[in-house]
This record gives sequence, structure tokens and C-alpha cells, in this order.
Amino acid sequence: MSRRRPHDDDDGYERAHRKRRRVSENQEIEDRLESLILRVGEKSTASLESNLEGLASVLEADLASFKAKILRILTECAIKMPEKCTIYTTLVGLLNAKNYNFGGEFVEHMVKNFKDSLKTCRWDAARYSLRFLADLVNCHVIAATSLITLLDLMVDVAKEEGVPNVRKDWYVYSVLSALPWVGRELYEKKESQLEMLLVKIEVFLNKRSKKHHTALRVWSQDTPHPQEEYLDCLWAQVRKLRQDNWVEKHIPRPYLAFDSILCEALQHNLPTILPPPHDPSYEYPMPWVVFRMFDYTDCPEGPILPGAHSIERFLIEEHLHQILEVNHLERKDCASALLNFPYKAKIPLDYSIVEIIFAELFHMPTPRYLEICYGSILIELCKLQPSTMPQVLAQATEILFMRIDTMNVTCFDRFVAWFSYHLSNFQFRWSWDDWDFCLQLDLEHPRPKFVKEVLQKALRLSYFQRIKEIMPEIYEPLLPTKPEPNYKYTHDNAGKDIIICGCLK
Repeated sequence: MSRRRPHDDDDGYERAHRKRRRVSENQEIEDRLESLILRVGEKSTASLESNLEGLASVLEADLASFKAKILRILTECAIKMPEKCTIYTTLVGLLNAKNYNFGGEFVEHMVKNFKDSLKTCRWDAARYSLRFLADLVNCHVIAATSLITLLDLMVDVAKEEGVPNVRKDWYVYSVLSALPWVGRELYEKKESQLEMLLVKIEVFLNKRSKKHHTALRVWSQDTPHPQEEYLDCLWAQVRKLRQDNWVEKHIPRPYLAFDSILCEALQHNLPTILPPPHDPSYEYPMPWVVFRMFDYTDCPEGPILPGAHSIERFLIEEHLHQILEVNHLERKDCASALLNFPYKAKIPLDYSIVEIIFAELFHMPTPRYLEICYGSILIELCKLQPSTMPQVLAQATEILFMRIDTMNVTCFDRFVAWFSYHLSNFQFRWSWDDWDFCLQLDLEHPRPKFVKEVLQKALRLSYFQRIKEIMPEIYEPLLPTKPEPNYKYTHDNAGKDIIICGCLK
């Protein structure tokens, strides 16, 4: 006979029920914490500073029970939401001021993630991790001395022998791209070490081979906009930033509001982080040429477009490229996210968006995504912003057409494919009269050749009579041949062929 009491089964049920309820409650708390962390910095009735202060208090109270979860979420946010870098570094700084041990654990967690990203060739994640670690210096979480040591070790990769040039390029690029965030702090506290770091970078760049530059250019000429190699361009922008005493006007810095709190916190030192040695299986990002289409003279109204060598231009373009990367699979979401760029009041946003989309489309040797992706996003942008975007896109098309005689042949074909697709979505309406001067040129010249190929592509998206009706009569030499059915039995010799065939039978 069983020795269990009659109510033992009830006790077991109650224990299981309490356990399930406890797990469910813990899951709800974790989901709430994750939602609070992910949404911080979004539109709210309260100020960002008060939201950060409140969130830091909530997280600090839950550290005892949910430390691992909080560490994981903050680390993922640092990598997957780089546009909110300074918001999350401020949050980590406030938590470090409240709980020094948690600050140390977070730095260890971030360093581990950075090392793993380097070993697994997740280059964007590694670069965003380095930027986050650099910005933690501004929040008095990491000591400036240990960061300078890390940056020195990264730049020392450029001295390695027998490794691909793209490996050296990436490590130098990652350091240069982190300096806008922390340059001012290093300039004030470690000026001599910072200058030595910049000298090492300059020596490397002066000796660097750039055989790839010519093959990656969109145009064969450098007028009116120089086609700079990406590292040279960023170096020029960082030098301009150094001339301005490391003061830029684009990066939000919410930690300045908490300076009195953060400056009293104890700082952590980074461990020695040695870049992993090169392995033949490693694939590094390929170099590219910075695409320029507009300057401040092309934007007659509104905010001024930052200069090509201002660090603000780099920061804006990087942010827009990142939005495109995250949302490119959903054209409507992508267009909406681009138009809701958080700093749109400071820049001519339409011009910046059009420029970066054409930069992606003309990227050599191949664009990152399907060509139709960029065309569909531009169409959505015109629908969402009908008052200005079509005019800016028309201006960009005029600029490309006027410079088409020096355009790379591959980019020429992409331009033809995009323009014909775009016209097909807007009833083939275009100011063709403005281009009739091209008819005075040889028909094999790139300008009339462009119009002819656009019409041939458009024929596939429409029909001959429609194309003929929309084009002015003067363009008749460029019209595609009218497609006709080829029915062999209507030819003059068709009867003879039939007789011969009959005789043979």
C-alpha cells in the first residue's frame, strides 16, 4: 500500500502551479525590461534625460535577479542599434555610477563580444563594439589610457607582413571611424598619445597601395566632385575634425547632462586585446570609392549640406546607409525610416537620401542588394514625399545625364535599367525637350545612346505605340524598331517552298 497521504497529490499540483506562475512572472518582467531598454530614446512626453535616469533606477533595482538578461540586451543594442550608441553608453554610465561591479561585468561582456566578432569576421559588429567602448570613455566607465592602448594595438596591424591589404585597411578604418565619438575626450586628456596614434595612421596611408581606385570609380574624371578612396576621404574628414579641436555638430551626447554624476564614478581598465592573427579563411570588407553627386550649391533652400571633408558628412551618410541596410527588404518601411531621419532639420535630407541610394546602386563591382531594390525604394520615397522628392530625383537624373560621357560602362547600364523602370511607374512622363540637344551628337555618343537604350528597355515594360506617342517627333531616330510578327508563310517564296515540299513527298 502507498504511504502517501491523500492530500500529497494536491500539494504536488500546488507546487507545480506556483513554479509555473513564478516562471511566467519572471518572463513578464524580462519582457518588460527588454521593451524599456529597446524603446529608450524614442519619442516620449518626458525628456531623454529623465527617461534615462528612470530606466537606470529600474535596471539597478532588478540587477540582482536579471543581471544576465540586462547584460545581454545592452550588448546587443550596442551592436544592432549603433545610431543610439550615446544613449546606451549614458545608460551604462549611470548604472556604473550606481553599481561599480556591474560596470566591470558589462565591460568584460563587451570585450568578449568584441573579440568574438573579430574571430568570426563579423566586421560591422566589431566596429560598432569598438565605437561603443570608445564612447564609454566619455561616460567615465573606461579609462582613456586603456582605450588609447587598444587603438594603438589595432593600428599596429598595419605593420604586419604577408597579410592582405584589406586586413590592414579595415583595422585602420575602424579606429578612424571611432575617433569622432571620443576624439575630444582624448584630446583633452591624452593629447600626446592621440597625436602619436594619428602620425602612425598617416604614415600607413602615405605608403598604402591604391591600385583598386581606378577600377572602382563611377566617373573617369574628378570634376566637379573628386572621387576619393574611402580611407583617404575619412582621413581628410578626421584631419578637418582635428583642426576644429575635435568638435562636431551631429552626435547627440546625453551624458553631458549627467556629468556631475558620471565624473564621480570609478573607471575600469580594458584588458590587453590583441587582434587575432590572419587566417587564410578570413574574408575582409572590400574597399570602395566615396560617391559624391551634390554639394551645398545644389541645395538652394533650407539647411546647408555639410562639406565633403566635414565629419558631419561622414556621420550622416553612415547613418543613412545603416538605415538602408536594416530596412532594405521592406521598401515602404525603408522609405519611411529614411524620411524620419532623426536629424533631418539640420540637413537637406532629400538630397542626402538620393545621394546615398545612387551610391549604393553604382557601387563597384556590384551593389549590395538587387538593383530593383533601390528603384522601388525611390518610388516609395516619391509617394511619401511628393512635394520635394520627385524634384530632387529629377535634378539628380539631370546631373547624371550631363556627366554620362565619363561614366563607367557598368554604371551606365545600371542607370539605364533604373531610369526605364522609374519612368514605367510614372506613366513615362519626362521633360524630353530638355535633352533634345543630344540628337545633334553622333548616335553612338553616350547621351543619345542612353536615351535609345532607355527606350528599348521601356518597350519591354510597355508597347511600341505607347513609346512612340510619349516621345517628341524629333526623337524618331532613337526609337526602337517596331516589333512585327515573323510568319514565314506570308513571304513571297512561301508558295514555292510548299510546292517543293509536296514534290519531295
